[in-house]
Amino acid sequence: MNLKNINNKNIDELYGILHILLYEKFNLRLKLGNNQLKNLNLLKENRHDIARIKTLIINKRVCK
Repeated sequence: MNLKNINNKNIDELYGILHILLYEKFNLRLKLGNNQLKNLNLLKENRHDIARIKTLIINKRVCK
């Protein structure tokens, strides 16, 4: 995920992206449990993206 693209979004859009990422994380964990996930780095990237989005949401709330 490109930080330049998400840095210009408002809080509502960030929550939408966060919801999508959490749903994707759920699906990745299901695939991991069923031994269908080939690329394990997707889980790591997904967790990092979720952390980035949550950090941006907190920063936008505090700096408002």
